[in-house]
This record gives sequence, structure tokens and C-alpha cells, in this order.
Amino acid sequence: MCSVTRWSENGVAEVVARNMDWVEDLKSNLWLFPRGMKREGLAEKNSLMWTSKYGSVITSAYDIASTDGINEKNLAGHLLWLAESDYGKRDESLPGLSLSLWLQYFLDNFASVNEAVNSVENHPFQLLPTKAGDTGKVAQIHMMIEDSIGDAAVFEYINGKLEIHHGRQYIVMTNDPSFDKQIESLKQYKGFGGNKSLPGTTQSADRFTRGAYYQKNLPKPNNIRETIAGVISVARNMAQPFGSPDPVRPNISSTRWRTVSDLTNGVYFFESTTSPNIIWVILRKLNFEKGSPVKKLDLVNEPDRIGDVSAEFQDFKPFEWIKPF
Repeated sequence: MCSVTRWSENGVAEVVARNMDWVEDLKSNLWLFPRGMKREGLAEKNSLMWTSKYGSVITSAYDIASTDGINEKNLAGHLLWLAESDYGKRDESLPGLSLSLWLQYFLDNFASVNEAVNSVENHPFQLLPTKAGDTGKVAQIHMMIEDSIGDAAVFEYINGKLEIHHGRQYIVMTNDPSFDKQIESLKQYKGFGGNKSLPGTTQSADRFTRGAYYQKNLPKPNNIRETIAGVISVARNMAQPFGSPDPVRPNISSTRWRTVSDLTNGVYFFESTTSPNIIWVILRKLNFEKGSPVKKLDLVNEPDRIGDVSAEFQDFKPFEWIKPF
């Protein structure tokens, strides 16, 4: 469930779009978090501790987890489902971090993909799984991050060990199987070394292939408007309609919303699939100063917003990230 497509080296802007596919409404809102917030990883013992270096805007899930977002240094990140995820047995010699805070930790601390990868490799911590909101499922998640210079990385925990795929060549991400298998599977299709025709099912691997194909064939944009439109067009082609297309596998779910992160100009777009409107937040218009209030843009009770909503955030008490089980 979920898809990411990244359009780099188009001559206008570094942009990335993601679809959030889920079995039900995630009751998502946008949140603004300033610099200087003290956080801890919610582990019972040896919890990871930090103070946010950078402010961020995130999209929440159930207001218990950060699931997508961008920080003031134009580092963006996205959590997606990966059923193969295995975070290993708890090792209390490593600082623990609740899965609900994984993305927030990256947005709080890093200005670039390379900085994030180096930190994780040199200062390891352990992810602690949580429940996936109202569904009661155990959350099984992998993550992709990107920055304004066109760098990207995918983080997956397979058989209890972290695997990192780091490089500018990674432009698409979906769900199962693991990322290395997705890359290998892509080689079977026309345009990527094989002779198979473009697939059209809702399978994660098929969405991965379609995303890579359509991204590869996007026409060169003339301006930022065409750039945003281009990456959204690919994301919409990877989206899932309402209703479960396969009752045997209800985890293949409908697209609930999508975001676009403009990493060159610092703009974060949000589109609900139940609303005809697109909204956006311009980061330079926001106050990320240490000590400034946390703010919320209520999309659950006010879904009909439109256009630039940078001035519409309201002071709000931060939500509580869900603890590991």
C-alpha cells in the first residue's frame, strides 16, 4: 500500500510525489513542528533522545504517527508498508525508537540524505514496532527520503537487519517485495532490459514498474507548474480506486491522499482523494523558530480548503506518538 515517484534532473525542480493507500480513512492532518523540541523514542529502556535541529511540516496518521513530510532544509520522507519488515528482537544495548517517530527523527535531525545515511550507519538504533492505528495490525514499514540535490535513500529492515539503498538512481518505491527484488524484477520489462509489456494490476510490483516507466517518459517541463503536474500524473497512474480490488488481499487498499514535495522551492502539496481541491504550504512563510508554538492544519473537520494554506495553521498541543507494544 502506497507509492512514491521522484522526478529529478528535469531542469526545473526536484519533486517527489507519494500516494497513501490504506484500508480506511487515516484521519490525517498537517502539523507544523518548530526547532528545539525535545523528544524521546518511547522505549521502556534506553530510549533514543534528541532535540530537533530543524522545523518540519508533516502529515499525520490518526494523529499518532508522522507518516510523510518535509523539513525546512528540504529533506522529505515517506513511510510505506512492507510486509517483509522485521525489526529483530529487542537489543537494549541499542537506543530504542518507536516506529511512529522514525520519520520525525529524520526530519528533526538531518539536512541531507547523505548526512542521514552516515548518521544511521555510525550511530545505530533499533526500531520498535507499533500497532497500525485503528486497524490493530502490527505496523510493518520501510522508508524513503530525498533531498534538494537529487539524492535519495530507501531504508528497510529485513530479517532484523537494516538494509540501505542509497543513490540518485532510485526514483520509485512501492511495497512488497523488498526493494532489491523490485529493482531486479523491473529488468524484465521493455525499456528496462526485458521484453515484457507494461503490467496493469494493483500488485505492488506492477505499480513499481508503471511508475518507473511513466516517470522515464515524462516530457521535459517548461516551468514549475508543469513539473508538479508531471509528477502528480505519474502518482495518479499508480493510485488505487476506492473499493477493495481483491477481497482475498484486503491489504491492497484504496488511495486516501497524496502529497508532492517541491524540494527546490520548499513547497509541500496535499491532495485528498475525497476532495476536488489541492492545498499547499510554502515553508518560507512559516515560523520554525525555537520556542514558537506547534501548529495544526485541521483537515478532518475542514476538508474543503483550497490553495495556499500557509497562514491557516492554528496553535495546537502536539499529538502523542503511539508507543511500541
